[in-house]
Amino acid sequence: MSAVVAEHDKHHDHSHDDHDHGPAKGILRWIITTNHKDIGTLYLVFALVMFFVGGTMALVIRAELFEPGLQFVEPQFFNSMTTMHALVMVFGAVMPGFVGLANWMIPMMIGAPDMALPRMNNMSFWMLVAGILLLASTLFMEGGAPASGWTLYPPLVLQTGKALPFAVFSVHLLGISSIMGAINIIATIFNMRAPGMTLMRMPMFVWTWVITAFLLVAVMPVFAGAVTMLLTDKFFETSFFDAAGGGDPVLYQHIFWFFGHPEVYIMILPTFGVASTIIPVFARKPLFGYSSMVYATAAIAFLSFIVWAHHMFTVGMPIVGELYFMYATMLIAIPTAVKVFNWTATMWKGSMTLETPMLFSIAFVALFTLGGFTGLMMSIAPSDLQYHDTYFIVAHFHYTLVPASVFMLMAAGYYWLPKWTGNMYNEKVGQLHFWLSAISVNILFFPQHFLGLAGMPRRIPDYNVQFADWNMISSIGGFIFGISQLLFLYIVIDTIRGGTGIKATNEVWDGAVQYGGGGTVGLEWTLPSPPPYHTFTEAPVVVPIEYEH
Repeated sequence: MSAVVAEHDKHHDHSHDDHDHGPAKGILRWIITTNHKDIGTLYLVFALVMFFVGGTMALVIRAELFEPGLQFVEPQFFNSMTTMHALVMVFGAVMPGFVGLANWMIPMMIGAPDMALPRMNNMSFWMLVAGILLLASTLFMEGGAPASGWTLYPPLVLQTGKALPFAVFSVHLLGISSIMGAINIIATIFNMRAPGMTLMRMPMFVWTWVITAFLLVAVMPVFAGAVTMLLTDKFFETSFFDAAGGGDPVLYQHIFWFFGHPEVYIMILPTFGVASTIIPVFARKPLFGYSSMVYATAAIAFLSFIVWAHHMFTVGMPIVGELYFMYATMLIAIPTAVKVFNWTATMWKGSMTLETPMLFSIAFVALFTLGGFTGLMMSIAPSDLQYHDTYFIVAHFHYTLVPASVFMLMAAGYYWLPKWTGNMYNEKVGQLHFWLSAISVNILFFPQHFLGLAGMPRRIPDYNVQFADWNMISSIGGFIFGISQLLFLYIVIDTIRGGTGIKATNEVWDGAVQYGGGGTVGLEWTLPSPPPYHTFTEAPVVVPIEYEH
């Protein structure tokens, strides 16, 4: 297997100096590249830029909410920020970040020379860039960007000025980009695995991505259909969602959430794959319950299609509908709990060391579980009447997206940066980044549970004075979190430029030799080094390994 990967690296060695051909040739190579590593890098850099753009929008929101009254921005612009922050973070940061990881790592993990469809790979990236730029352009149009929240609910969104068709077209471009990326991943995984790499021998990261790719292909056209119907309602006098013409605004909600709920899992399933890659390495044990993890991932993906109306408990659906969606939603907690149990069991009695990737992974398990519990609270239909459209919802989904998707993208960055750059990052700065992020993310989002339970609605620029204290604490946490991400930016740039001066080897995390040693003092058993698939350059060769007590 290592021969396959060595051949892979030989064929795609871009170590030649771009300066030989001048900077223009170097830039052109990046634009037209079909190499999966280059395209993975483009996705990751783009996602990092969008993370800071979307984060700046969030800080505009938190600055306005620092105290009651209207301080910094107009209400219309504030609501445009809530829309743009969500769309940029979802379609510009989190999804491209995970697609970048998929492009970089999946071919190497399955022993493939490249992605199956390299030219389409390049095209899907540049369509993403075009879609995001088109979306951003709506901020500068007459009437401003849509101020309806990322859900784009009618009839409110139909009052948007000239920006609506541009926002809709950007959604189409982003959707096409996502579908092309997903088709590429499916084709690669099913057609290009090395001999002996059966489906049930694939790393969990590959499994989570193939399931995510099927979700993308299934739901992105649904979103495209919904926003196209919005467009015809506004410009071609149809009445899909206009009650005056016989339409139904609730129909839009059904169509949107049939896309929107699986979309949440599109952002979280690759997270599970990254966690299942990192935790066994620093616990020095194989992943507990591999096959149950695969089946749990598939179960979560399947159930995500049949719970969409739990976002709509307040629309007046029949009681039998509320009961069905309530119980179906609670059912998702079971395969999710299987995963949390398996990660915990993987760490149990392992020779754990706490390097930065592992710290982020442990924080993910703890905080994602908390977000899951609040999700169970909201799945209870009668209770949801109290929570709906309050800051409790905002707290819930940010606990499942920030300490989960964003933290694990950072964990993956720390874990694979030595592979990507050949250099070790600064561990001390990495740990400082983790602790600042983990503490501030809780200061930012935990008070929002209290605000929501007290009745503070979402998407408002001004609020009653009774909510002032918790909003101030939340905003302080937000600014600490935002500023601390500059440390991550510093680490990425520093590592690319040489890092600590320590060169990364193939076995960079083997025994976690760089930091922390990996001793087993106080444990009842000791373990050998991780199996070969924990090194960077080898595709997983499944060999039975005996662990002795």
